[in-house]
Amino acid sequence: MRLGVLDVGSNTVHLLVVDAHPGACPLPAHSHKAELRLAQLLDDDGAIGPHGVDRLVSVIQDALQAAEDKGVEEVLPFATSAVREARNADDVLDRVRAETGVELQVLTGSEEARLTFLAARRWFGWSAGKLLVLDIGGGSLEVAYGIDEEPDAAASLPLGAGRLTAGWLPGDPPAPDDVRALRRHVRTEIARTVGEFSRLGTPDHVVATSKTFKQLARIAGAARSAEGLYVQRELKRESLEGWVPRLAAMTEQERSELPGVSEGRAGQLLAGALVAEAAMDLFGVERVEICPWALREGVILRRLDHMESA
Repeated sequence: MRLGVLDVGSNTVHLLVVDAHPGACPLPAHSHKAELRLAQLLDDDGAIGPHGVDRLVSVIQDALQAAEDKGVEEVLPFATSAVREARNADDVLDRVRAETGVELQVLTGSEEARLTFLAARRWFGWSAGKLLVLDIGGGSLEVAYGIDEEPDAAASLPLGAGRLTAGWLPGDPPAPDDVRALRRHVRTEIARTVGEFSRLGTPDHVVATSKTFKQLARIAGAARSAEGLYVQRELKRESLEGWVPRLAAMTEQERSELPGVSEGRAGQLLAGALVAEAAMDLFGVERVEICPWALREGVILRRLDHMESA
Protein backbone atom coordinates (compact mmCIF):
# COMPACT_ATOMS: atom_id res chain seq x y z
CA MET A 1 0.00 0.00 0.00
CA ARG A 2 1.04 3.62 -0.39
CA LEU A 3 1.37 5.41 2.96
CA GLY A 4 2.04 9.03 3.72
CA VAL A 5 3.55 10.21 7.00
CA LEU A 6 2.83 13.86 7.78
CA ASP A 7 5.43 15.22 10.19
CA VAL A 8 4.60 18.60 11.75
CA GLY A 9 7.99 19.39 13.21
CA SER A 10 9.61 22.41 14.80
CA ASN A 11 11.30 23.40 11.53
CA THR A 12 9.29 21.88 8.69
CA VAL A 13 6.04 20.21 7.78
CA HIS A 14 7.12 17.17 5.78
CA LEU A 15 4.99 14.66 3.94
CA LEU A 16 6.92 11.48 3.12
CA VAL A 17 5.15 9.07 0.77
CA VAL A 18 6.31 5.44 0.76
CA ASP A 19 5.28 2.19 -0.86
CA ALA A 20 5.18 -0.39 1.90
CA HIS A 21 3.75 -3.61 3.20
CA PRO A 22 4.45 -5.65 6.34
CA GLY A 23 7.81 -7.40 6.28
CA ALA A 24 9.25 -5.22 3.51
CA CYS A 25 11.51 -2.18 3.47
CA PRO A 26 9.45 1.02 2.93
CA LEU A 27 10.42 2.52 -0.42
CA PRO A 28 10.30 6.34 -0.68
CA ALA A 29 8.05 7.49 -3.51
CA HIS A 30 7.63 11.22 -2.94
CA SER A 31 8.65 13.98 -0.55
CA HIS A 32 6.77 17.23 -0.02
CA LYS A 33 7.99 19.74 2.56
CA ALA A 34 7.57 23.34 3.60
CA GLU A 35 9.70 25.29 6.06
CA LEU A 36 7.47 26.68 8.79
CA ARG A 37 9.79 27.09 11.80
CA LEU A 38 6.98 26.74 14.32
CA ALA A 39 9.49 26.80 17.18
CA GLN A 40 10.35 30.37 16.19
CA LEU A 41 6.71 31.48 15.76
CA LEU A 42 5.85 31.26 19.46
CA ASP A 43 4.88 34.56 21.10
CA ASP A 44 6.14 35.80 24.46
CA ASP A 45 3.53 33.67 26.24
CA GLY A 46 4.62 30.49 24.47
CA ALA A 47 1.61 30.32 22.14
CA ILE A 48 1.58 29.87 18.38
CA GLY A 49 0.20 33.16 17.08
CA PRO A 50 -2.66 33.57 14.60
CA HIS A 51 -0.30 33.98 11.64
CA GLY A 52 1.54 30.80 12.60
CA VAL A 53 -1.70 28.82 12.88
CA ASP A 54 -2.90 30.17 9.53
CA ARG A 55 0.37 29.08 7.93
CA LEU A 56 0.19 25.66 9.56
CA VAL A 57 -3.34 25.05 8.29
CA SER A 58 -2.38 26.16 4.77
CA VAL A 59 0.74 23.98 4.68
CA ILE A 60 -1.18 20.92 5.90
CA GLN A 61 -3.84 21.50 3.22
CA ASP A 62 -1.10 21.60 0.59
CA ALA A 63 0.41 18.38 1.95
CA LEU A 64 -2.96 16.63 1.85
CA GLN A 65 -3.39 17.68 -1.77
CA ALA A 66 0.06 16.27 -2.56
CA ALA A 67 -0.89 13.02 -0.80
CA GLU A 68 -4.07 12.78 -2.88
CA ASP A 69 -2.17 13.51 -6.08
CA LYS A 70 0.26 10.67 -5.32
CA GLY A 71 -2.47 8.13 -4.56
CA VAL A 72 -1.81 7.80 -0.83
CA GLU A 73 -4.21 5.35 0.85
CA GLU A 74 -3.57 6.41 4.43
CA VAL A 75 -1.91 9.47 5.99
CA LEU A 76 -0.22 9.12 9.38
CA PRO A 77 -0.14 12.64 10.85
CA PHE A 78 1.87 13.59 13.93
CA ALA A 79 3.37 16.64 15.63
CA THR A 80 6.43 17.03 17.81
CA SER A 81 7.82 19.49 20.35
CA ALA A 82 6.73 22.84 18.85
CA VAL A 83 3.04 21.90 18.99
CA ARG A 84 3.43 19.73 22.09
CA GLU A 85 4.82 22.62 24.13
CA ALA A 86 2.75 25.47 22.73
CA ARG A 87 0.55 27.07 25.39
CA ASN A 88 -2.42 26.99 23.00
CA ALA A 89 -1.76 23.48 21.66
CA ASP A 90 -5.36 22.32 22.13
CA ASP A 91 -6.71 25.31 20.21
CA VAL A 92 -4.20 24.73 17.41
CA LEU A 93 -5.15 21.05 17.14
CA ASP A 94 -8.86 21.93 17.11
CA ARG A 95 -8.33 24.46 14.32
CA VAL A 96 -6.30 22.00 12.25
CA ARG A 97 -8.97 19.31 12.74
CA ALA A 98 -11.82 21.67 11.84
CA GLU A 99 -10.22 23.11 8.70
CA THR A 100 -8.30 20.12 7.32
CA GLY A 101 -9.90 17.04 8.87
CA VAL A 102 -6.48 15.97 10.14
CA GLU A 103 -6.27 14.60 13.68
CA LEU A 104 -2.66 15.33 14.58
CA GLN A 105 -1.17 12.86 17.03
CA VAL A 106 1.06 14.81 19.38
CA LEU A 107 4.01 12.60 20.28
CA THR A 108 5.64 12.82 23.67
CA GLY A 109 9.39 13.28 23.82
CA SER A 110 9.76 9.68 24.96
CA GLU A 111 7.68 8.46 22.01
CA GLU A 112 9.88 10.46 19.63
CA ALA A 113 12.99 8.86 21.08
CA ARG A 114 11.52 5.34 20.98
CA LEU A 115 10.23 5.57 17.42
CA THR A 116 13.53 6.99 16.20
CA PHE A 117 15.32 4.16 17.98
CA LEU A 118 13.06 1.61 16.26
CA ALA A 119 13.98 3.09 12.86
CA ALA A 120 17.70 2.94 13.65
CA ARG A 121 17.46 -0.63 14.93
CA ARG A 122 15.67 -1.78 11.77
CA TRP A 123 18.22 0.02 9.58
CA PHE A 124 21.31 -1.42 11.24
CA GLY A 125 19.85 -4.76 12.34
CA TRP A 126 20.60 -7.02 15.28
CA SER A 127 24.29 -7.29 14.43
CA ALA A 128 24.75 -3.70 15.63
CA GLY A 129 24.33 -4.93 19.21
CA LYS A 130 23.65 -2.34 21.91
CA LEU A 131 22.66 0.89 20.15
CA LEU A 132 22.97 4.46 21.39
CA VAL A 133 20.89 6.78 19.18
CA LEU A 134 21.18 10.59 19.15
CA ASP A 135 18.69 12.81 17.32
CA ILE A 136 18.73 16.63 17.21
CA GLY A 137 15.50 18.20 16.02
CA GLY A 138 14.34 21.78 15.85
CA GLY A 139 12.82 21.71 19.31
CA SER A 140 14.44 18.85 21.21
CA LEU A 141 17.29 16.37 21.55
CA GLU A 142 16.34 12.71 21.82
CA VAL A 143 18.61 10.02 23.25
CA ALA A 144 17.81 6.29 23.34
CA TYR A 145 19.78 3.16 24.22
CA GLY A 146 19.07 -0.55 24.08
CA ILE A 147 19.68 -3.97 22.62
CA ASP A 148 16.12 -4.73 21.43
CA GLU A 149 13.67 -2.80 19.26
CA GLU A 150 12.29 -1.08 22.35
CA PRO A 151 15.04 0.93 24.07
CA ASP A 152 16.01 0.30 27.68
CA ALA A 153 16.34 4.04 28.27
CA ALA A 154 14.97 7.04 26.38
CA ALA A 155 15.13 10.76 27.08
CA SER A 156 14.00 13.97 25.42
CA LEU A 157 15.62 17.30 26.30
CA PRO A 158 14.58 20.84 25.22
CA LEU A 159 17.79 21.28 23.25
CA GLY A 160 16.60 21.55 19.66
CA ALA A 161 18.69 23.61 17.27
CA GLY A 162 15.88 25.99 16.33
CA ARG A 163 14.73 26.54 19.91
CA LEU A 164 18.26 27.27 21.15
CA THR A 165 19.07 29.60 18.27
CA ALA A 166 15.96 31.69 18.88
CA GLY A 167 16.48 31.83 22.64
CA TRP A 168 20.25 32.13 23.00
CA LEU A 169 21.96 33.33 19.80
CA PRO A 170 20.42 36.62 18.60
CA GLY A 171 23.49 37.97 16.79
CA ASP A 172 24.77 37.27 13.29
CA PRO A 173 27.42 36.17 13.91
CA PRO A 174 26.56 35.53 17.56
CA ALA A 175 28.48 37.25 20.34
CA PRO A 176 31.20 35.05 21.90
CA ASP A 177 29.65 35.49 25.35
CA ASP A 178 26.31 34.19 24.02
CA VAL A 179 28.01 31.17 22.49
CA ARG A 180 29.78 30.38 25.77
CA ALA A 181 26.55 30.77 27.75
CA LEU A 182 24.72 28.41 25.40
CA ARG A 183 27.58 25.91 25.57
CA ARG A 184 27.36 25.86 29.38
CA HIS A 185 23.58 25.50 29.30
CA VAL A 186 23.65 22.61 26.82
CA ARG A 187 26.31 20.69 28.72
CA THR A 188 24.53 21.14 32.05
CA GLU A 189 21.26 19.80 30.61
CA ILE A 190 22.86 16.78 28.92
CA ALA A 191 25.03 15.94 31.94
CA ARG A 192 21.89 15.41 34.03
CA THR A 193 20.88 12.46 31.85
CA VAL A 194 24.23 10.77 31.28
CA GLY A 195 24.08 8.63 34.42
CA GLU A 196 20.79 7.04 33.38
CA PHE A 197 22.48 5.70 30.25
CA SER A 198 25.97 5.01 31.62
CA ARG A 199 24.67 2.44 34.08
CA LEU A 200 23.50 0.32 31.12
CA GLY A 201 27.03 -0.19 29.84
CA THR A 202 29.04 0.81 26.81
CA PRO A 203 27.13 0.75 23.49
CA ASP A 204 28.40 -1.39 20.65
CA HIS A 205 27.34 1.13 18.03
CA VAL A 206 26.48 4.84 18.23
CA VAL A 207 24.31 6.36 15.52
CA ALA A 208 22.90 9.80 14.86
CA THR A 209 19.88 10.88 12.87
CA SER A 210 18.37 14.20 11.80
CA LYS A 211 19.19 16.96 9.36
CA THR A 212 21.54 18.62 11.84
CA PHE A 213 23.82 15.61 12.17
CA LYS A 214 23.69 14.97 8.42
CA GLN A 215 24.79 18.53 7.65
CA LEU A 216 27.55 18.45 10.27
CA ALA A 217 28.83 15.18 8.82
CA ARG A 218 28.72 16.65 5.31
CA ILE A 219 30.76 19.76 6.15
CA ALA A 220 33.24 17.45 7.92
CA GLY A 221 33.75 15.51 4.70
CA ALA A 222 31.01 12.86 4.50
CA ALA A 223 29.57 11.81 1.16
CA ARG A 224 26.93 13.95 -0.54
CA SER A 225 23.28 12.88 -0.28
CA ALA A 226 23.28 12.42 -4.07
CA GLU A 227 25.55 9.39 -3.60
CA GLY A 228 22.67 7.46 -2.08
CA LEU A 229 21.32 6.11 1.20
CA TYR A 230 23.66 3.15 1.43
CA VAL A 231 26.97 5.02 1.48
CA GLN A 232 28.37 4.91 5.00
CA ARG A 233 28.64 8.36 6.56
CA GLU A 234 30.12 9.24 9.91
CA LEU A 235 30.97 12.23 12.06
CA LYS A 236 34.05 12.20 14.26
CA ARG A 237 34.11 14.25 17.47
CA GLU A 238 37.58 15.52 16.63
CA SER A 239 36.33 16.98 13.35
CA LEU A 240 33.27 18.48 15.02
CA GLU A 241 35.38 20.14 17.72
CA GLY A 242 37.39 21.82 14.97
CA TRP A 243 34.27 23.07 13.22
CA VAL A 244 32.45 24.58 16.21
CA PRO A 245 34.64 27.70 16.56
CA ARG A 246 34.63 28.15 12.79
CA LEU A 247 30.82 28.04 12.69
CA ALA A 248 30.65 30.47 15.62
CA ALA A 249 32.69 33.02 13.68
CA MET A 250 30.56 32.76 10.52
CA THR A 251 27.47 34.70 9.56
CA GLU A 252 24.31 32.83 8.60
CA GLN A 253 25.00 33.59 4.94
CA GLU A 254 28.51 32.19 5.19
CA ARG A 255 27.22 28.98 6.77
CA SER A 256 24.65 28.58 4.00
CA GLU A 257 27.53 28.43 1.50
CA LEU A 258 29.05 25.36 3.18
CA PRO A 259 28.55 22.02 1.39
CA GLY A 260 25.24 20.38 2.23
CA VAL A 261 23.91 23.27 4.35
CA SER A 262 20.55 24.64 3.26
CA GLU A 263 19.78 28.33 3.56
CA GLY A 264 16.84 27.59 5.86
CA ARG A 265 18.98 25.60 8.31
CA ALA A 266 22.14 27.70 8.25
CA GLY A 267 21.04 29.96 11.09
CA GLN A 268 20.64 27.12 13.56
CA LEU A 269 23.65 25.03 12.55
CA LEU A 270 25.90 26.45 15.29
CA ALA A 271 23.42 25.61 18.05
CA GLY A 272 23.04 22.12 16.60
CA ALA A 273 26.82 21.72 16.51
CA LEU A 274 27.12 22.73 20.17
CA VAL A 275 24.51 20.12 21.11
CA ALA A 276 26.15 17.42 18.99
CA GLU A 277 29.60 18.18 20.40
CA ALA A 278 28.33 18.15 23.98
CA ALA A 279 26.40 14.91 23.54
CA MET A 280 29.34 13.12 21.95
CA ASP A 281 31.74 14.40 24.61
CA LEU A 282 29.57 13.70 27.66
CA PHE A 283 28.53 10.26 26.44
CA GLY A 284 32.16 9.44 25.62
CA VAL A 285 31.57 8.98 21.89
CA GLU A 286 34.43 9.40 19.42
CA ARG A 287 32.37 8.88 16.26
CA VAL A 288 28.76 8.43 15.20
CA GLU A 289 27.43 6.74 12.08
CA ILE A 290 24.69 8.66 10.32
CA CYS A 291 21.42 6.73 10.02
CA PRO A 292 19.25 7.63 7.00
CA TRP A 293 16.09 6.59 8.85
CA ALA A 294 14.63 8.55 11.74
CA LEU A 295 11.29 9.44 13.33
CA ARG A 296 9.15 9.41 10.16
CA GLU A 297 10.37 5.94 9.25
CA GLY A 298 9.77 4.81 12.83
CA VAL A 299 6.13 5.91 12.58
CA ILE A 300 5.75 3.99 9.31
CA LEU A 301 7.38 0.85 10.70
CA ARG A 302 5.18 0.89 13.79
CA ARG A 303 2.07 1.20 11.59
CA LEU A 304 3.21 -1.74 9.44
CA ASP A 305 3.85 -3.81 12.56
CA HIS A 306 0.30 -3.17 13.71
CA MET A 307 -1.05 -4.16 10.31
CA GLU A 308 0.89 -7.43 10.45
CA SER A 309 -0.41 -8.32 13.92
CA ALA A 310 -4.03 -7.39 13.15
